[in-house]
Amino acid sequence: MVSFGSKALPSRRHTTHNLTEDSLMAGEDNSYGRRKKEARRKAAKGHLEFEGDRRQKGSSGWRPDRTAKPEKPFKHKNASEPQTWHIRKQVDPETAKYFSEIANVIEGNEVDLEERSIICGNALEEARGKELELATDYIISHTLQALLEGSDVDHLCRFLKSCAKDFLYIAMDRSGSHVAETALKCLALHLQDEQSYTLVEETLATICKVITVNPVDVMCNCYGSHVIRSLLCLCKGVPLDSPEFHTTKSSTILAGRLNFRPLQSDGNSVPHQQGLPELLKFFVAEISKCAQKDIATMQVEQYSSLVLQTVLKLLAGHDEELLHIIPPLLGCNKENIGEGIFIKIDERRNIVDLLKETAYSHLMEVILEVAPETLYNEIFTKVFRNSLFELSSHPCGNFAVQALVSHARCQGQVEFIWEELGPKFKDLLELGRPGVVASLLAASQRLDTHAQKCCQALTAAVCSANESPECIVPRILFLESYFGCEDKSYWTWPSGVKMHVIGSLILQTIFKYPSGFKSNAGGFIQPYVSSITSMETDHVLEAAKDAGGARVVEAFLSSNASKKHKQRLVARVRGHFGELAMHPSGSFTVEKCFTASNLPLRETIMNELLTVRTELSNTKHGPHLLRKLDVDRFAARPDQWKMKQSSKASAYKEFCVTFGSNETQASKTDCFVVDPSHHSSNPNSVKAMRKEIDQCLASVTKLNVSGHKRRHPEGAEQGSEKFAKQVKNEDVLKIKNKKLKQK
Repeated sequence: MVSFGSKALPSRRHTTHNLTEDSLMAGEDNSYGRRKKEARRKAAKGHLEFEGDRRQKGSSGWRPDRTAKPEKPFKHKNASEPQTWHIRKQVDPETAKYFSEIANVIEGNEVDLEERSIICGNALEEARGKELELATDYIISHTLQALLEGSDVDHLCRFLKSCAKDFLYIAMDRSGSHVAETALKCLALHLQDEQSYTLVEETLATICKVITVNPVDVMCNCYGSHVIRSLLCLCKGVPLDSPEFHTTKSSTILAGRLNFRPLQSDGNSVPHQQGLPELLKFFVAEISKCAQKDIATMQVEQYSSLVLQTVLKLLAGHDEELLHIIPPLLGCNKENIGEGIFIKIDERRNIVDLLKETAYSHLMEVILEVAPETLYNEIFTKVFRNSLFELSSHPCGNFAVQALVSHARCQGQVEFIWEELGPKFKDLLELGRPGVVASLLAASQRLDTHAQKCCQALTAAVCSANESPECIVPRILFLESYFGCEDKSYWTWPSGVKMHVIGSLILQTIFKYPSGFKSNAGGFIQPYVSSITSMETDHVLEAAKDAGGARVVEAFLSSNASKKHKQRLVARVRGHFGELAMHPSGSFTVEKCFTASNLPLRETIMNELLTVRTELSNTKHGPHLLRKLDVDRFAARPDQWKMKQSSKASAYKEFCVTFGSNETQASKTDCFVVDPSHHSSNPNSVKAMRKEIDQCLASVTKLNVSGHKRRHPEGAEQGSEKFAKQVKNEDVLKIKNKKLKQK
């Protein structure tokens, strides 16, 4: 007889995984690794081992006779309930042999689909009453997964109902959790079938009721946490393996916070399937009710925090449910909630201290993302205000501050954040907290407030009053290197060092400010423009070959900076366009340089690309660049290429003069400057030029879909499609108006 349970089952991995700050920033569940799909595994002494059986002789958990001690009862179980030991039998040799033979049959190609389903159903019937020991066996669990995938919905639901009483123990086992996950994925497929909907709903309701008896232990278990999150996603009707609700990459979070992709706070970015909304509501309510007495534990426990984050994301946009779930997570009493007061002043200090815990910091990030406006305002006022710098200085707390700033609802909140953090930019950068600075810059851009003050504060943080502004961009590109230098006056460009990710994102945000280049706004971005255009050729080339640095150069070339400044930077890399084009990051820079150049400079770029055309066509990114710039046409018929470029430039210029604002006209004419002989266009050829532009736009869209491309934010892609559609509609309208005038 062998004991079973979460405590009796240590991981068989020989090494432990320490979660770093970077991985935890996204709330990633790194310890729940998917097992390698092997059909066979060697196991000592036949099939007698299960998860946790490989222990050292005489180690804790073993009796002198080498039999396992029974596991202690669940630590979170109510003391008034009778405490029982859970014992499971080992898989008997006859059953092990049977499932070994079944594995050989279903792994072969001799069995057709219909016969396979019958075999899988019969094998699951054979497993009745033995589900626990079979699902937690290291070898047989793989066979059981294959049987679940191959069986019909009736046998699948019968299996789950039969093992419902042991589902908690199966879900918390390293092998059993994979069986549970497989069963849930199969149910998700059958849930889309109207005929199976009722049966699947009844089965899931049974599982949910079993879990709600004692949800805390499952939520706090590294394997059970993953299973319960999949169950929640299944009830909601979203993909079970969706990273939006299970784990979110730090790069995705950062892109949203810095306005490089839209912030998704309502869950609409993930395609929804048919779900079980009433069951989800019941399940979440029961989990919350049972967890309230253990809330102090769950606030700081890593795996329960992940479950709570999933619950909040799934309920995004449902303010009524969120107003019942979030306050207890903040440690608020029910009496306060009933009075309409979510947070009392005396609870503030406790919440601030909790924000310095890794798990709670992640939880607060999601709370701030989905909280209704009234609750967000109260959290902002009673928890974060007057504690922003304290939390920003902390390794965990600073992520919560970034989330707070990124989800600021109005200019007044940015004003309060600026008052506390604006004078501390240099301190934050020295402490290694550039993410807070970047979030405030992005918030000021999004809400159109305090942009000038933020840029000036950043300038003062990296460049003293008696220094030339030429050093600003290089120092921000290498934030860690610069602020890690003891004597900053001797700091120089560190060749061969990867550029700082957050530093490059800060510069991209600054060059995206729409009003920073205007003289009537003080031209507060001018120091950054002077700095990037003063960089040495070698430094520009190195930046263009770095993933982050290349995006900074591209952001500047796509900004509202003047034609003179853009072409000064392009001139820095004259003679190196072929070299840059061969580099994956540099090829995008070449494309932006081409767009920002006048016709003679474009010809120079094309001549340099011709020298490396053969080598470039053999790279992964080269064919896209060659097609985009139409290098083959330039090589075969340079006059025709030149005429096409001129007509496109003239058409765009005419369009901007007719429909664009003053700001748009300035930026567009800067991008398409041609020889004076091409400034005027023939009215009779306007229609032909419009048709040509439409074809060009269509070809570019096709290339962006099928060709080599860099991943851009979804919002940017949607914006491009809208712009293309708008151009086409307005061109058609203009042509119709001209015809009416002629009549």
